[in-house]
Amino acid sequence: MRAIWKGAVSFGLVSIPVRLHAATEDRDVSFHQVHAADGGRVRYRRVCSACGEEIAYADLAKGYELASGETVVLTEEDLAGLPLPTAKTVELLAFVPAEQLDPLAYARGYHLDPEQSGRKPYLLLRRALEASGRVGLVKVAIRSKEALAVLRPRGQGLVLQTMVWPDEVRPGTADELDDDVSVNDAEVAVATALIDAMAADYEPQQHTDAYREALLAVVDAKAAGSVVAPAAAEEERPEVIDLVSALQASVTAARAARSAS
Repeated sequence: MRAIWKGAVSFGLVSIPVRLHAATEDRDVSFHQVHAADGGRVRYRRVCSACGEEIAYADLAKGYELASGETVVLTEEDLAGLPLPTAKTVELLAFVPAEQLDPLAYARGYHLDPEQSGRKPYLLLRRALEASGRVGLVKVAIRSKEALAVLRPRGQGLVLQTMVWPDEVRPGTADELDDDVSVNDAEVAVATALIDAMAADYEPQQHTDAYREALLAVVDAKAAGSVVAPAAAEEERPEVIDLVSALQASVTAARAARSAS
């Protein structure tokens, strides 16, 4: 597998040569935009809105629009001079408790593998992280974009998970609930009972993308000359009388389902 980034982890005065590999892949069904009448691919041209000419890729530049509406044009030469020390170094900022990090900030995950010469300090860092119970908060630049990231043990190796910057996480609106909305102890108790009834270990192999499977079935059927869309099963839901009754019914159903499995 081709590495998407090569550099080093700076661990105090120790430099650990590493390479990054994507830890996940997109398995979505991909479509092309086509002309519905004949199936021909629809192509898009890069046309300048000012002169109307089609622009070659080599003549493209980056433009930043100011509040005044004017555009500042930046070339590759302008960007090349920007300081980016984390382009080749994973900079360790601190070792922090994982529970202090907001899961909403997590972005993409990568396997961080050692180069041959860095295997021993790599193993040392992994073992030390495991013993500390903390994760490494780092900065790294991937594809010319710097990001915060988390470095943590996984299995026999280390993984790096990039994060969005704190000011890129949008605030929620749950704190704006009306003051007169409340729950009592009995409601909390029955809701907790439902959680207990549905408690289980996470087994990844039990979860599949049913929509993707159904979509591929439609594609296969149409390729074979027929269009047979799988019918979605309709779930019957009992009439909800009140919150506690609905939760109690849910607990009963969850316990029955667990007993049957």
